Amino acid sequence: MAPSKSRQRALARAKAERQIARRAAAARKRRQWQAGIGGAVVLALVVLGTIWAAGGFKPAPIKPDDCAWTAVDPNTDTNAKSVGLPPTKNIPKSGSEHLTITTNQGTISALLDPAKAPCTVASMTYLAGKKFFDNTTCGRLSTSGSFVLQCGDPGTSGKGGPAYRFKTEYTPPVLPNPSPSASPSPSPSASADPAAPSGATATYSRGVIATWNDGTPDSNGSQFIIVYQDSVLNPNYTVFGTVTDGLDVVDKVAKGGQDGAFSQADATGVALGGGHPKITTTIQSFTISDTAPTAPASAPPVSTPATPSASPSAKS
Repeated sequence: MAPSKSRQRALARAKAERQIARRAAAARKRRQWQAGIGGAVVLALVVLGTIWAAGGFKPAPIKPDDCAWTAVDPNTDTNAKSVGLPPTKNIPKSGSEHLTITTNQGTISALLDPAKAPCTVASMTYLAGKKFFDNTTCGRLSTSGSFVLQCGDPGTSGKGGPAYRFKTEYTPPVLPNPSPSASPSPSPSASADPAAPSGATATYSRGVIATWNDGTPDSNGSQFIIVYQDSVLNPNYTVFGTVTDGLDVVDKVAKGGQDGAFSQADATGVALGGGHPKITTTIQSFTISDTAPTAPASAPPVSTPATPSASPSAKS
């Protein structure tokens, strides 16, 4: 019996030793696993701290708008035509755009300059896409003092434009030592622009296309002028393009004369100068593209007399 009991005790000791060994191994693995997790946590904290110190968790800066459009309420300004607002971001600021104005008198082509007037070109492009200018009539021609054909009013009041306004951009250099008498008759600035008493003037060269506004800061809309002879104006009007072909169309309209409808001051005391073109000039289409037109349009039809409309203002 003794040997049998000794064997049992030996087996029990062996079993106990194996259990102790297994527990020790498990405890060792547990300590190693915990140490590994602790090291990973420390490493992660170090990495996160480094990223935080470098500003990696700061929110990305919000890109400012390229252009700002000031909405006009069509309910209070009945001359405003609502077509929405142009985009405010990702406005092209380089290269060139090609403008084609097809009128009943012929086609006028121009090269637009987004580098100098990005918001103006963006607005014109947006309005062109809305067919804003189609079937509108150029409402004023000035043939003395300044020499411009004014277009872009969607109505007949001469005060129309889209239901937004935007800032003035590139204007020609101010002439040195301007004289008070240099201010031209068609400029509303003579009485409406607070800067008018300074006599500041600039030369707008033949072929220039510029915005037309009411002379107050950043009041641009859809109206524009095509200069057919060097003209001295107040420097309130953004130059955004130059005629490359078809200036003879404007010359022909200018030679046809105007009716003098705006030679006298209106109810606001402003005398714009000039009048309705005697040769009616209607914009049939107004398109802007990043590629040049393939070919100029054919010769225009015979002109027809203009029908006088309500006296326009310089407001675009």
